[in-house]
Amino acid sequence: MKSPTPIRVECHSGYKADEYPKCFYLNENKYEIKEIADRWYQGDANPEYPVTNYFKVVTVSGERFILKHEVEKDEWYMI
Repeated sequence: MKSPTPIRVECHSGYKADEYPKCFYLNENKYEIKEIADRWYQGDANPEYPVTNYFKVVTVSGERFILKHEVEKDEWYMI
């Protein structure tokens, strides 16, 4: 299994900070997000795993990625 790749993400902040990703940067390339195809959460039930948000995104060029946001550390990864 491949290790998660750290990325930089720009987010929409609405009723809460970092509500959902708008774009992300990987290897100096910017990927604009056209659609969030799915979203799910991890955490609270098992303290061994950090509270995490996952987003399956589709870019404007049609590529699909899964992004992971570790909430407490405010760190983003592509998995």
